[in-house]
Amino acid sequence: MSTPEILLVLALGLVVGSFLNVVIYRLPRMLEGQSDETLSLPASHCPSCKKPLKLWHNIPLLSFVLLKGRCGFCQTTIDWQYPLVELSNVCLWVLCAWQWGMHPTALAWAICMSLLLALSVIDWQTTYLPDALTQPLLWLGLLASGFGFLDISVQHAVWGAVAGYGSLWLVATLFEQLTGKEGMGAGDFKLLAALGAWLGPFALIPLVLMASVGGALVGIWLQSTHRLERGGYVPFGPFLAVAGAVQAFYGGADVFFYINWLL
Repeated sequence: MSTPEILLVLALGLVVGSFLNVVIYRLPRMLEGQSDETLSLPASHCPSCKKPLKLWHNIPLLSFVLLKGRCGFCQTTIDWQYPLVELSNVCLWVLCAWQWGMHPTALAWAICMSLLLALSVIDWQTTYLPDALTQPLLWLGLLASGFGFLDISVQHAVWGAVAGYGSLWLVATLFEQLTGKEGMGAGDFKLLAALGAWLGPFALIPLVLMASVGGALVGIWLQSTHRLERGGYVPFGPFLAVAGAVQAFYGGADVFFYINWLL
């Protein structure tokens, strides 16, 4: 990529990452009825003192450094989540541009990665996987396939969505029938359906395998360090999202590649 192209990707990735922070903070509160805010109004402000941010307070990553991690008005510490989300998003956008070049395919996958990032953080913090994000992710996958931006046909995208939703729904239903407990929320079904639309049905087995092993390992670690209460659980969405991202960048590998990678 040329220098102007790199700068364009960096700028777009940072701007979108900054907006993801708004989505992550406001959307769950909107769904719970805890706030009258929307994603666009009011303007960005400090969560502590509520004062609207000045323009130079709102520059992705740079403002955090210039303000030394504190609000420019009340000096309240700024959560590290904000720069980390912006940095993660710009890295994902750069990876997409590197993988697919300056092509609509790269833009499609960059948008997909941004949605997965937002869903991961929201699910980890709240155990919500909002329809307002999973449904656009699903439809964008089908559209990207229809426009030829993905390596799978529309037929495979549709069957991937069906298989993704149906497989987790079946597992969760059987688990609930056998144990009387809800083992998984419907948001996980919808997220895997969306990933199936982007990746196709044949990617789902290694994807779920990787997500399950990753979730189990993190859960064991959290329990061993007393960071997870007895009877608590680790949200599955972030692990599905990470596994989906890995599958997107290494989609040519088969199931046995992932088995060997995990072992």
